Order: sequence, then structure tokens, then C-alpha cells
Amino acid sequence: MFHKILIANRGEIACRVAATARRLGIRTVAVYSEADAQAQHVMACDEAVLIGGPAPRDSYLRADAILAAALATGAQAVHPGYGFLSENTGFAQACADAGIAFIGPPPAAIAAMGSKSAAKALMEQAGVP
Repeated sequence: MFHKILIANRGEIACRVAATARRLGIRTVAVYSEADAQAQHVMACDEAVLIGGPAPRDSYLRADAILAAALATGAQAVHPGYGFLSENTGFAQACADAGIAFIGPPPAAIAAMGSKSAAKALMEQAGVP
């Protein structure tokens, strides 16, 4: 079980992850853009780290800033939520390389999902009709 996770998302999904973590006794770290400084997901977490400007490309899509926030706060894992970096193979691998768990599929599975033929082969190996 993790003691602290970073939630790499915003809005309702981040609030739901934070609430569930709280029920499990897990501390949470929010990341936020300049535009989201007073957002509900920021208030719902135990800690919060500013990661960039208001545009998603300047904040929530900045894997380097999110990983730096996880390392700086001592988060043991990153929950990507939905969208943004949740299906980014490079981000999942960067988390693994930094010794931080990625709460989601492993990089190889994300890569396979991006290729229809690889996904089909993976499903056949797993016995999915």
C-alpha cells in the first residue's frame, strides 16, 4: 500500500481519486496549472504543486514537471486519471525509471493498446475471444 500518491489530473476525476485515497488513509498530492490554483481538486488534496501555465500543454501534459513534483513531495506513485498522460508510454516508463509506481497499465501494455495488431495479439494470448 502506498503512503502518498500524486494525482496527475484535475477536475472531478482528481477529486474522486483524492476522496478514495483519503478513505484508504493515503495522503495525496495535487498538481495544478496557474488557472487552477483555487480549483476543487487542489483543495481536496493534502499537498499541491504548481506545474505550469494555464494551457494543458504548459502544465498537465508536462511529464517532466509532474515527475519532478512526485519526486519533490515523496510520492510513491502517480495516478494519471483519464486523458492527459494516462495513455502515454513515455510517462509510464519515466515513472518506472524514477522508482515511482504508475497506477495504470505497464508501459508495454500502453504501447500494445496503441497498435491494433499488437492489441489483438495480446488479447489472443490472454484467451480473450
